[in-house]
Amino acid sequence: MVRIDKWLWAARFFKTRSLAKKQVEQGKIKVNGQRCKPARTIDIGDLVSIKKQQSKWVVEVLVLSENRGPASVAQTLYQETAESVKEREAKQLLSKLEYQTTPQTDGRPNKKQRRAIQNLKGKF
Repeated sequence: MVRIDKWLWAARFFKTRSLAKKQVEQGKIKVNGQRCKPARTIDIGDLVSIKKQQSKWVVEVLVLSENRGPASVAQTLYQETAESVKEREAKQLLSKLEYQTTPQTDGRPNKKQRRAIQNLKGKF
């Protein structure tokens, strides 16, 4: 039995245990579909839902660990579900497409361009 905040830290979802604790308290972490407290213990086979920034992971706990190790070891602690992988990849693709379709500027306007913008806005 391992506390959820310790496991999230050991699995390298969060940089510090206090960050993991905050996210659990804010309800961004769910175990088996239910909100939990940072001291909740998890078992092997539990489904953990993690919302972090714009991403969402749904992982199954494979190994319990309280110790933080290298990233290669941390990846063996869980397995992401197939639906979660598809959703995350779709969101990443959508955000890349949105970025590519937004107009890009060459940088800040020079003095002449700034004056033209101000004239257009009627500030002169």
